[in-house]
Amino acid sequence: MKNNKRIVRDKGAFAFLKIRSACVWIVLVSLSFLMISSTFKLKTVIICSVFVSLVLYYRSRFRQLKTAALTDPLTGGMNEAAFCLAYEKLAAHMKAGTYAVVFMNIKGFKLINENFGSSAGNATLKYVSSKLEHFIRTGETAARDNSDCFFLCLKEHSAQNITRRLLDLSADINSFNKITDIEYELTLLYGIYLVDDPSLDVTIVQDRARSACRKQDGAGPCYIYHPGMAKQLRIEYELNSLFESSIKNRYFQVYLQPKIRLSDRTITGAEALARWIHPEKGMICPGDFIPLFEENDKICRLDLYVFEEVCIYLQARIKRQKALFPISVNLSRAHFKNLNFLRKFSEIKKKYQIPDGIIEFELTEYSFLDEQQRKLVKNCITEMHRLGFQCALDDFGVGFSTLALLKDFDIDTVKLDRQFFADMTNVKAVHLISGFIEIANKLGIQLVAEGIETQEQIQILESVHCETVQGYYFSKPLSVPDFEQWEDTI
Repeated sequence: MKNNKRIVRDKGAFAFLKIRSACVWIVLVSLSFLMISSTFKLKTVIICSVFVSLVLYYRSRFRQLKTAALTDPLTGGMNEAAFCLAYEKLAAHMKAGTYAVVFMNIKGFKLINENFGSSAGNATLKYVSSKLEHFIRTGETAARDNSDCFFLCLKEHSAQNITRRLLDLSADINSFNKITDIEYELTLLYGIYLVDDPSLDVTIVQDRARSACRKQDGAGPCYIYHPGMAKQLRIEYELNSLFESSIKNRYFQVYLQPKIRLSDRTITGAEALARWIHPEKGMICPGDFIPLFEENDKICRLDLYVFEEVCIYLQARIKRQKALFPISVNLSRAHFKNLNFLRKFSEIKKKYQIPDGIIEFELTEYSFLDEQQRKLVKNCITEMHRLGFQCALDDFGVGFSTLALLKDFDIDTVKLDRQFFADMTNVKAVHLISGFIEIANKLGIQLVAEGIETQEQIQILESVHCETVQGYYFSKPLSVPDFEQWEDTI
């Protein structure tokens, strides 16, 4: 809301300067007429004319300013600032339990831009906005939030009625399939907050609706905010507040999960994973803090911290004259917002005198979603190799991964997703795994089967000549002391 008010204020300041300039021009012209006029009546007419002109001009410019500040330039509808103002006006006379605020997310919207271009993405947003105009009733409002999401304020108090209306809205939005040869359905997810306290600041109301949408559990497209989410928000706030001190005091620890060569059962590498062991909170689950830090970009600090801890460990092995093996560290897509992010990693690598080819960055498929970012990632992989790093593609084969990534990007390692190995009785799955191994060998890419847990999986992977595996069958992620103890027994 503060950002919205600042935008309105900045536009207002710009418009004020234009109004002031126009007023000065009008006054100067009028004074020139006054200087050459001699009669009292003529002077009075001129002064009145100037006054009326100024009032009319100011009112016109103010209307233009108000429209510009409260209109979404893409859809022509209300923007988020307008939504906040409209909600505050409604909340002033709102009774608890009579309204609901909805956060609507177009799932996978980036794929529309990726597959069909930004013009198609913009057209989609305009189309959805037009559908919302017909969906909204008297006393309700809707607006885009400057991205691919929308906020709605509905005069509804029944969860059943709201869900029914939103499902009808989804069906109406996807009605374009009736006139297309190829069906392409937009997946719409809704977070709903039943307004039980109209006195709450609009930003809190929006956060609750947004949080409900973010907590989708796969049960359906509509998810209603409940008090337990407030607890989750408090937990997230607490985790954020503990982050800096935990980095400073090294409460984050590096755990290593080995990668094993099947041919001789030796260690061929390891993956470094962050574990948060707080002296008061105990072990904090990665599922609680990794997604949170991905959202607020703290993940970049954490990645850099883990990287340095890995360098410290490798330097210690060098000093103890222990054999080195490649260690992979996860690299969030958030790093690519900074074009020079590799410099810091390279400086740390040089500081600890780590040899080239020993540290590998693991990228997820989400780093390759956006076409513009693909070009950036491709250049970054080239730079990684120049600086002596290797590059791996994690969770390959599911989601949005394609074989074209192997063709277009100079990847050193591909980690085949655990879903391929969940049911090894599936003949198709085995054929796919065998095919991937053959392709990887021909391209000179190392293939790692991850998530391996059973003897049956090991036997089948050996039969298709899979070289490297990672998973609980050999070892779970271990603290550095436990890893070295386990290493001595293998």
